[in-house]
Amino acid sequence: MSDKTRKKLLLINPNSSFKKGIYHTSNFSVPPLNLGVIAALTPSHWEVQIIDENFENFNFIEADLVGFTSFTSSANRAYEIAGIYRKARITTVMGGIHVSMVPEEAGKYIDIVVVGEAESIWGDVIKDFENNKFKKFYYGTLEPLYDSPPPSIHLYNPKTGLGSLQTTRGCPMNCDFCSVHIFNGRIYRYRPVEDVVKEFIRIPQERLYIIDDDFYGYGKKHADRAKEICRGFINSGVKKQWYTFTSMNLAKDPEALDLMYQSGCRMVLLGIESEIAEQLKASNKSTNLKIAVDNYETVYDAFHNAGIAVLGSFIYGLDSDTKDTIRRRTDYFISSSIDCIQAGMLTPLPGTGTYTTLKKENRILKNNFPKDWERYTFFNNVIEPLNMTHEEFTDLMHEEWERMYSLKVLKRKYLNTLKITRSVEAAGWALATNLNYANTVFEGKRETYDYVKIFKELTSLDLPY
Repeated sequence: MSDKTRKKLLLINPNSSFKKGIYHTSNFSVPPLNLGVIAALTPSHWEVQIIDENFENFNFIEADLVGFTSFTSSANRAYEIAGIYRKARITTVMGGIHVSMVPEEAGKYIDIVVVGEAESIWGDVIKDFENNKFKKFYYGTLEPLYDSPPPSIHLYNPKTGLGSLQTTRGCPMNCDFCSVHIFNGRIYRYRPVEDVVKEFIRIPQERLYIIDDDFYGYGKKHADRAKEICRGFINSGVKKQWYTFTSMNLAKDPEALDLMYQSGCRMVLLGIESEIAEQLKASNKSTNLKIAVDNYETVYDAFHNAGIAVLGSFIYGLDSDTKDTIRRRTDYFISSSIDCIQAGMLTPLPGTGTYTTLKKENRILKNNFPKDWERYTFFNNVIEPLNMTHEEFTDLMHEEWERMYSLKVLKRKYLNTLKITRSVEAAGWALATNLNYANTVFEGKRETYDYVKIFKELTSLDLPY
C-alpha cells in the first residue's frame, strides 16, 4: 500500500471479453476521456495511473483507491475486476453512464457509486475517502463546463488510435433509444473555445474524434460556436484530421461545412436510423423528419461537395421492421451515396425509453444481469422483435451484414466517395470505417478482412486511424 503522504488512484477502462466492438480495435480506439477528466480533478498529492484493457491485460496493481468507468457492454468486466480489489480490502469506485442508470445494481459490486457527471462531486468523494467517511452513493449535478479541467491526456495509453476531444455536453433531443439526454441533460453546455483549441493542439495523435453528441447543434448560438472552433483549429496552424457526430441541418450551412473541411474534418456521423418516416416518429427521432426522407440525398450531397464523407448510423429491428423492411434498409445504403454504414441491432440500453418499453412487454431475452450486459454491443441480438423470432432476426442480420460489407460493395463505395468528395482523405476514412465495422460484425463468424492489405490496394495513403 502506498504511504500516507502520497496516495495511489488506479483508474481502469475495462474491456468486455465477449465481443470487443469497433471502438475497442486498436486503430479505431479512442482514449477513456472521462478517466482523463477524473485524473485532472484529483488532488496533486495523489498519484494517478490509467489502465486501458484495450491495450494491456489486467494485472493486479497496488493502489489506495481503484476507479472504473464502462460502457454497458463492459460493466460486468468492471464488476469482475472490482471483486478482485474488494477481496484485497481495497476500496473501489465507479461512475459513468451505465452505473448512473442502474446505481443499485452497481452498489452490489462497487464500494462507491458516482451517479451523474463527476465534476461537481469528485472532490467530495476524495475528501470523504481520505477521512474514511465515504458514502455508498454520490450524486453529481449538471454544472457549467467553464471550470472543468482539461483531461490528463499524458496518462492515456500511447497506442490509442485516435485522439478524443469534447467541446460540449448535452443533447436537446429525446430519442427513445438513447440515454445521453438523461445522463448529460438536454441543454448544451460549452467548454471555452480557447480551451478546446489548446487541447486540439496538444493531443499527440494526428487524427481524432470530437465526441460531442452534436458538434453543429441547433440554433445560431451553437452553430456560430462550431464555426469559431473550426477557425481556432485553422488559425492554430496545426494540421489534424477529425470526424464527429452532427445533425443533418448542418447541410444547410455551406460556411460551416467549408470551415469544417479547412480545419481537418473528413467524415461526419449522421444518426439517420431509418429511411422510413413512420419509424422515425415512433422512435422520437423528430429532428430527421424536418428534412423529408426523400430529400436525404441533398443532405449527403452537401457534405460531399464540401469534401466530407458521410457515416450513416442505422437501427435494425425497430418494432415496425419486417424482413422486407430490413432488406430494403440495406438496399437503401448500397444504392445511396452514403459512404459508410454503422448498422446496429436495436439494443435496449438501461435508462432509455426503449428499455422501459421492451422490459414491460417482456421482450428482453438476454436479461441475466450483470453477465448479459456483455451482449449489449449493438451487434448481438438481445430482444424478441415483433414481426419475427429472435433466431430469424439474428440470422437475417448476419445475411445483411454480409451484403452491405461485401468487399465488392466496399470497394465500389470507396471509389464513389473518392469521385464525389474529390478527397482521398475522406475516401480513406470511409473505407477504413467500413472495414473496421465489417471486422467487428464478422468477428468469430468468419475470416475477417485484412484491412491494411485492402487499404493499400486501393490507396497510397496511410490508414487514417
